[in-house]
Amino acid sequence: MPRDILSQIVERRASDIARLGVSLGVEIPAERKRALHPFVQEKGVILEVKRASPSKGDIAPNLDAAQTALAYQKAGAAATSVLTESNWFKGSLEDLKKVAAAVDIAVLRKDFLIYPDEIDVAYKCGADAVLLIARILEKEVFAKMLERTAAFGMAAFVELRLADDLQKLVEAKKLAGANVPTIVCGVNARDLKDFSIDLLSPSGFLEEIKAAMGRGCNVVFESGIRSAQAASFAGSLGFAGLLLGEAAARDTSAAASFVQAFVSRTETLNALAWKKIAAKIANCRKAKKPLVKICGLTNKEDAMAAADFGADLLGFVFCEASPRNASESVVCEVRAALQDLSQAKKAAPLLVGVVIDTTSQQAKTALSLARQGILDFVQLHGERAAQEFFADKENLSLAHYCAANLSGDSGANVGGGENCAGVLDKIQGLLNLGEPRVLIDAKVGGKVGGTGTQVAEDLVLKAKKKSPLWLAGGLSADNVRDIMEKYSPELIDASSLLEAAPGKKDLGKLKAFFAEIGAAFAGGAQSLACE
Repeated sequence: MPRDILSQIVERRASDIARLGVSLGVEIPAERKRALHPFVQEKGVILEVKRASPSKGDIAPNLDAAQTALAYQKAGAAATSVLTESNWFKGSLEDLKKVAAAVDIAVLRKDFLIYPDEIDVAYKCGADAVLLIARILEKEVFAKMLERTAAFGMAAFVELRLADDLQKLVEAKKLAGANVPTIVCGVNARDLKDFSIDLLSPSGFLEEIKAAMGRGCNVVFESGIRSAQAASFAGSLGFAGLLLGEAAARDTSAAASFVQAFVSRTETLNALAWKKIAAKIANCRKAKKPLVKICGLTNKEDAMAAADFGADLLGFVFCEASPRNASESVVCEVRAALQDLSQAKKAAPLLVGVVIDTTSQQAKTALSLARQGILDFVQLHGERAAQEFFADKENLSLAHYCAANLSGDSGANVGGGENCAGVLDKIQGLLNLGEPRVLIDAKVGGKVGGTGTQVAEDLVLKAKKKSPLWLAGGLSADNVRDIMEKYSPELIDASSLLEAAPGKKDLGKLKAFFAEIGAAFAGGAQSLACE
């Protein structure tokens, strides 16, 4: 698939319209035949009539557009989206006409519209809303398309991904003046340049949109949801809507479970924690720096030193068998000290409790601290911890992320005979369940975490293709700059190579580690913390 598929789609569209007109060769009704329906006025799911995509190829090439939309309506969808782009998505305006005639819910024309006259066509074919992609529209044309949408009483579903997109919307809205339609904003978890998925990116943009457009503006989470559990996660983040395509189109019988999972979910500790991480990531991306987690902490002095040097997360291992086993009292002391730091308006890191199972007393202590808000996250380190945690659905509201163990040798077996390819598949499985990030760490023999060993380069690169990279294993002042240059990780996690002895940090090594990170970026280590 070409890297910049969006540009190719737009170029082909302009060529098709030059040849066929805005009707794209389809007979357009002389006038609209259905009443207008409100679009995303309360929390709900938009299910999509979708045959194919550039990233997945054929999804449901033989679907009946009207029957699919009726199934969505029966499943409780608030609206249905109809892809009318023919070259990559195999849709058409005929699909739009059929769906509009069949259902009694709002209908969105989802396409790569570039001319105001295309909105006339959408209206006559029965659409209640049109997708306007801010990235592909010049500001003046954008304003005219908003005006045309308003003239028909339709809603504008405006897709945003970058701050520049939001600024363009604000300026286009001003140009349109009083002739502005109901605007619903969508944030796509899929980057339309290369069709990669990042489930956290919409959350990081939500508050910025609300601030610019007003708290009453409804915002929709778009794309990338592949399971009901993932829909539940999206539903906890504060979005008014969810646009769901591939998963529902492949299996319409599952549509109701997606709708219920999204609509019924309210804000959780997990959602609040990921919003904090999303804000940190956004700031770090602007500065082109990674988040930094220092793990294996066992005492307040080392934890506060790491915080002073600029750590974004502090990790405490809750496992009696580990030489880095942390106590509840130390974590509470660190939390109290960090509250004093926050009151002084200084950047305070998040606290992470690392567990390798959920049945031990230590692990139960970590989960309790997470419920109380003393720990910001629980790190489920390894497959066993994740399986036990997910087995109890009540746990899903707790702030958590998973860590997968990959061998330092790409040819070695992992986890009792399971090869690394199997672990990489399980990473993808976690992402499909709506886990926004998965930390990868090295495994040596039966030892997980604190090995001082790096994950093999080819495995790191394979994991990075699945999600923004969170990387642990073998990081020190001697190699951190090279690792950042080679992999551009979003988060780096260091532990054993910064120690004087297991469980006790060497402050000289810790200082050198942060100095190396800071030296790689303008501003140096003093401004490293991403708050």
